[in-house]
Amino acid sequence: MHAEERLPVIQKPKIKSRSSKRLLVFLFLFFITLLCVLFFQSSFSKVSSVEIQGQELLTAEAIGQASGVKAGDHFFSISSSQIEDRVKALKMVQSANVSKHFPGVIRIEVKEFPKVAYQFGENNQPQAILADGSVITVSNEVNFILDKPILSGWANNEAMKIKLCQVLQEVPLSYLTDISEIKPEPSESYPDKIKMYTRSQFEVITTVGYLPEKLKYLDSYIANLKENKINTGVLKLLEADTHAPFESDAKGASKDSNNKSNSGKGASSTENKTPAGNSTQDPKKDSSKDASKSSSVKDNKGSVKEIPRN
Repeated sequence: MHAEERLPVIQKPKIKSRSSKRLLVFLFLFFITLLCVLFFQSSFSKVSSVEIQGQELLTAEAIGQASGVKAGDHFFSISSSQIEDRVKALKMVQSANVSKHFPGVIRIEVKEFPKVAYQFGENNQPQAILADGSVITVSNEVNFILDKPILSGWANNEAMKIKLCQVLQEVPLSYLTDISEIKPEPSESYPDKIKMYTRSQFEVITTVGYLPEKLKYLDSYIANLKENKINTGVLKLLEADTHAPFESDAKGASKDSNNKSNSGKGASSTENKTPAGNSTQDPKKDSSKDASKSSSVKDNKGSVKEIPRN
């Protein structure tokens, strides 16, 4: 036999068909698609809760309705920027930030325009006044705390009211704790003159232009007056800072001084009728005492005093 006949025959490797690979790819894609369909149909792909934070005057329900998002909506089909634009369309909202937390939580953080004062509308419904002068009715569902001054006697679109609101926004909150009410009191000399009522029972007359400067020293003015046992009156904080009693107190002080002077005259007349030997006092001295006494009462209660600055 020849040598070539003794060697074994080497078989060629079989080439696998491409159909099996295609089948594996098809099965893989099928299962992936099935899993995606099952996931989007499950509760993991839906909004489970909407959390709203940062609101004070607006209710959570109002913000939720404006956002257009509710529990059960598809979590991935909602755009955060769209929610922010819808919430910022509300009149009282200055900015909004929306964040999504898997699985199914959407958090909306709201920042409202600062409120600077309150007013009462029809049926004594409280209304918040914002820094831009806009008026928002306070919902009954919101815990209403009267922590700002009340503006009364102002028109809603009055230019001086808007200017006052802008000034109140810049003033520190600590300066407004004693202010309970602000009314317009315009005059020819001061078109922006206002009258403020304090919780410490003083009336303060100043202007919108002077307000930021005068509020810095208002507490010290009142403290200085109370140290001198003056607990009420009218403070005029204009070019010069002065204090005067209320009109009723001034009239009462003048009546007291008149009564004392009349009693002094009556006493002197009775003394003139008594015999000279029984008189023990000099009529001239008594009249001088009464005059000095009545003038001191007038100085203490009926005069206008300039307030020293601490």
